[in-house]
Parts: sequence; structure tokens; C-alpha cells
Amino acid sequence: MMTSLFSIFDPSTQIMSLKLNWISISLIFIMIPVMYWLPPTRSSSIFNLITITLKKEFSTLLGPTNFSGATMMLMSLFLFILLNNSMGLFPYVFTATSHPMLTVTLALPLWVALMLYGWINHTLHMLAHLVPQGTPPALTVFMVCIESISNLIRPLTLSVRLAANMIAGHLLMTLLGNQGPTSPTTLLPIIIMTQIALITLESAVAMIQAYVFAVLTTLYISETTYVKS
Repeated sequence: MMTSLFSIFDPSTQIMSLKLNWISISLIFIMIPVMYWLPPTRSSSIFNLITITLKKEFSTLLGPTNFSGATMMLMSLFLFILLNNSMGLFPYVFTATSHPMLTVTLALPLWVALMLYGWINHTLHMLAHLVPQGTPPALTVFMVCIESISNLIRPLTLSVRLAANMIAGHLLMTLLGNQGPTSPTTLLPIIIMTQIALITLESAVAMIQAYVFAVLTTLYISETTYVKS
């Protein structure tokens, strides 16, 4: 029962070997009107306001470790995840960010690139991070092991956090929606109101999870990038 329930999140619509569910990643470009890209509109003004706010936020978090293109990369990452999370709220649209194939693809290359950059260019700085300041000498070995494991599971936590949060809300809506045809008529208003509340909650979760993913990536960048005072 649970296997067939979770299988609704797997890409299944296909022609030959082409998974058509993944086309949902590019649907946002089809849905945005062409006029959005030409004259200044209310939508473009809101979009510009969001990007300016994000740029200030990420620049503050990066601080002196901010390098050329870092804020642009983080804004692109945030908007890509946000748009995919939001598209998943539409009926019959596959939520790409609920699948580990996409979340791991986003998290793993970022983590590998940051680790390689940090260990190659700032080896002593990376070694210092393995032993937090004020650690007793007797606990040094244990802290190195704990910090090493913490660094190694970062791509897993990034990808699983995003996928699990997107699956959880959609799973609740699916379970509640399946109760409609078999429920008494008196319960239908309660089910509908609960569905509306869940959709509102999922809209907030879509934005929060995109922000969390981008902010955690920002913190990882600031840890691996060392600037001499």
C-alpha cells in the first residue's frame, strides 16, 4: 500500500524511454507571457524587487568571502527551486524537487566544488574547522570525527530536506483528497477547507525550502572561503 502511495512521486508518464514528467521543469517559461520580458510590468517590478532583496541578503551572509558571481549563482538557485516547488502545486504537474534525482543533482556538485576549493586553496583553514575553538585536548580526536561526518553528510541533508518537505505536503493533500469520494456529504466542507489550508501551507513551504537551501549553501561557501584580515 505504501509503495504504491509513494510511487505517485516517481516520473511515470513517458513515451518510449523519455520521461515526460521532467518537462515540468521548463513549464514556467511557457506559462510566463512574452510581454513579461519586454516592457516594464507589475510582474517584472515584483521580480526585480525580489532579486534586489535576495542580493542584499546573500551579500550580507557571505560578508568578506563574497566572490564574483556568488550572489548571482545563489539567486538563480533560489529562483529555480522556488519555481519548481510552486509549479508542483498545480494539478497534474510533477514536482521535480520532490525527487532525489534532482535534489541530489543540485546539492552534490555544489558540495564537491566547495570542498575541493577549500581543501586545495585554504587547507589550514579547513583543518581548523575540524576542531572548534575551545575544544578540550582530550576531545580533539572525537571532534575531528564528528566534524568530518558532519561535512560528509551535508549534500545528503540538503537534498533529503528539500525532497522530504515537498513530499510530505503533497502526500497529505493526496491522502485527504482520496477521502472525498468515500466521505459523507456533511464532511465535504471540512475536507475542502482543510485542502485549502494545506495548499496555503505548501505555498509557504515552497518559498521557505528554497530560501533554506540557498542560505545553507551560502553558509557552506563562507566556511570554505577564507579571507585574510
